[in-house]
Amino acid sequence: MQEDLIEKLIEQFRSLPGVGYKTAQRYAFSIIEGKKERATNFANAILEAKEKIGFCKVCGNFTDQDVCTICEKRNHKVICVVAEPKDILSMEKVKTYDGVYHVLFGTISPLERRGPNDIKIKELLSRVQEDNVEEVIMATNPDVEGDATAMYIAKLLKPLGVKVSRLAQGVSMGSDLEYADEVTLSKALEDRKQL
Repeated sequence: MQEDLIEKLIEQFRSLPGVGYKTAQRYAFSIIEGKKERATNFANAILEAKEKIGFCKVCGNFTDQDVCTICEKRNHKVICVVAEPKDILSMEKVKTYDGVYHVLFGTISPLERRGPNDIKIKELLSRVQEDNVEEVIMATNPDVEGDATAMYIAKLLKPLGVKVSRLAQGVSMGSDLEYADEVTLSKALEDRKQL
């Protein structure tokens, strides 16, 4: 029975992205060997985050309010387009960007049967027109899907007279934004180019 409970805990940790069996085992033993208060705090933090965190109704960022603090306080004339909410956390490490974000919740990917209507492109176009946006920065991952999505959106925005730029290739091709360091992201943002 005891071994079943330990294996169950290990399997829960293994279900997290990037966590293999050995790491999951270390996490499980850390919880078991630690104080009950620590385990309770850990469990409560997970439950509270799951219950209270949702998406900003303006940009799609993670927030515990209707509108995130970035959308409340920043310049709405520049929108940085990202594929997922976690990409905003990566971009915010730069600390020099003063605009807002737009989360697409995916990229165009024919192999995964995800087209333009399956991501938040219409909402982006509405925001660009309503807020008289001056520039849209495409910050999708530098891979085939990210590039295809950036080019597709750029074609839609060109007739609206909006400047469309793409992060410079300081971010390695085929990598994810969440793994990029601050210096690389800062350089990529600084050297972005118009599409």
